[in-house]
Amino acid sequence: MPTNRSALGAFLRSRRDRLSPSQAGIAAFPGPRRVPGLRKEELAHLAGLSTDHYSRLEQGRQHTVSDDVVRALSRALQLDAVERVHLRDLAAPMQRPRNVWEGPQRPDPGLLRVMTAMDHVPALLLGRRSEILACNALVRAVLGPEIVPGAVFMRWLFLDHRSRLRIENWTDYAAAAVGALRYEKGRHPSDGHLTALVYELRAADPDVARWWDDNGVTSRTSVDKRIAHPVVGPLRFGIEALTSPHDPEQRLVVYTVEPDSPTARTLPALASWELSDLDRLESPAMRHPQ
Repeated sequence: MPTNRSALGAFLRSRRDRLSPSQAGIAAFPGPRRVPGLRKEELAHLAGLSTDHYSRLEQGRQHTVSDDVVRALSRALQLDAVERVHLRDLAAPMQRPRNVWEGPQRPDPGLLRVMTAMDHVPALLLGRRSEILACNALVRAVLGPEIVPGAVFMRWLFLDHRSRLRIENWTDYAAAAVGALRYEKGRHPSDGHLTALVYELRAADPDVARWWDDNGVTSRTSVDKRIAHPVVGPLRFGIEALTSPHDPEQRLVVYTVEPDSPTARTLPALASWELSDLDRLESPAMRHPQ
């Protein structure tokens, strides 16, 4: 049996709990209710399944899950596009050879060329498990000198106190990042390094554990980012992600700005500063909080 059948059951339960009979467009079945959302039999009825069949899915006892069942459950649970893909991944996980995930990733040359051409805006190239494969000087000036190739962005986001000080809307952004991590875990359940990263972050940060247990998924961390820069003041960015057809496991994350916005006018000045000067001008509280 695939190793992530428990993840399939947990995801189905979480989506069932959030949908009431009235939201699903049916009359509640008679009898006392012990769940916040749909009962198993109500969801089975909506999806055209027997209650026993659906129960086996939720309990991890169903060895195979057909595409028709995935589509029926997606409709019944009113899943969005990202959740539908995630459900399909959990129902039919990809099995890759172990050595696919053991070796280091090399930055995609095409994405590197694009990043070089975008040196007027912050950009970084992320690989598997949010490893920073490459970054430009401006993204380090915006986020901090800790953003370097070889670092793991998710570790910086949750384990480095400076990320919470630097990102004004940290909660929204971080919750979306956990959703993206869960989405990646659904696609690659056999990736042991990714599993270890999830355990590490959950153990270190209760926010990660709470968001992870909510079973929410996002395909990318696309929440706009508000930066409280300690030297140049507030900065506002939209986040866009580009992937290469040669390696879909890499994505170039670009911090976009509105033309002639305060942030767009500030970036050239920020780009002219050396990182050492920026670090020197930061407040001691930012560098060394009590």
